[in-house]
Amino acid sequence: MVSGNSFQPLWASAPGETIAEILHRRRIDIQSFASDLGESEDFAQCLLGGACAIDRSVAERLADVIGGSVTFWLNREAQYREDVARLQGTREQNDAVAWLRELPVRDMCSFGWITKYDNKVKQAKECLRFFGSSSVSEWRSNAGAVQSVVAFRTSETFKSSPGAVAAWLRQGEQIASEMHCAKWNPEKFGAVLQDIRKLTRQKDPVVFLPALRKLCAECGVAVVILRAPKGCRASGATRFIAKDKAMLLLSFRYRSDDHFWFTFFHETGHLVLHDCSALFIEGANFITTAEEQEADKFSEELLVPPEFEEEMQDLPMEHRRVMRFARKIGISPGIVVGQLQHAGIFARDKMNFLKVRFAWVD
Repeated sequence: MVSGNSFQPLWASAPGETIAEILHRRRIDIQSFASDLGESEDFAQCLLGGACAIDRSVAERLADVIGGSVTFWLNREAQYREDVARLQGTREQNDAVAWLRELPVRDMCSFGWITKYDNKVKQAKECLRFFGSSSVSEWRSNAGAVQSVVAFRTSETFKSSPGAVAAWLRQGEQIASEMHCAKWNPEKFGAVLQDIRKLTRQKDPVVFLPALRKLCAECGVAVVILRAPKGCRASGATRFIAKDKAMLLLSFRYRSDDHFWFTFFHETGHLVLHDCSALFIEGANFITTAEEQEADKFSEELLVPPEFEEEMQDLPMEHRRVMRFARKIGISPGIVVGQLQHAGIFARDKMNFLKVRFAWVD
């Protein structure tokens, strides 16, 4: 065993290098060496390259053919394998430390998701523990679906970091897994959406969020409100974390009632309309797909039923008229303003005082 104060080179020298040097010095060709060793030429080449290990039988024959003791060859082999393992461990540690740059470690620590360590190797191990992965390569394999979704659906000019999105999703899943829910019931969930829609007129998240979570949990949906770390520009996500349990994750990134409720009902659209095995992530600059358009339409029509669409679009930019219309159809005035701004009927900087601004809630 190499002591803690011993020199540890940044390379590993295979016993085959020593063998090759002896063969060269004695002008012994590979064919003759293989024959004297009683092995094939392929095995001899394998031995020289370090891929084939020297066991006691090979060590005894090497001692007879080219000299050196059996102990020398066995020790030479053991040192080589130890160096290979050490270098492999060093590479893995370096990869893990480099991997930290892909993650929002500062926010993960400040949000209480992971423990903070000054030592980067320990910090990398803590992040692997958080993700439930034994190595960075395993994490990359497990996070591949998330990375492909983020890479495909994010614009080139305003990308989310796959590592940040993966961290946000992971924390959301851990919270959702601890929430008690009934079994997923899509029919019941579709029916309860009208009751949830009434909550849009509540101005205080402390009041409406418990009611929202309760109604959804009764249908098999765990609603998680989770702050997004730096690099994660997602506003919402849905996925089934078990066969009979869905997670609906919201980042509260836009703290106004129109954005919050539109995103919520957009996510419910995915649960009602789309593949239960799929992962959907929403953000401001994600590329539009057919499924996203369907979820948008689902949210728009649930908030403002089609029979009221024309009346809404004819509204003047007068706050009392907007408020009366919102009261008539049973939603908040801010949502009406948001829909009219989205349609280009109201400018983005007009009538925003009708929107409710939320403080952060955990």
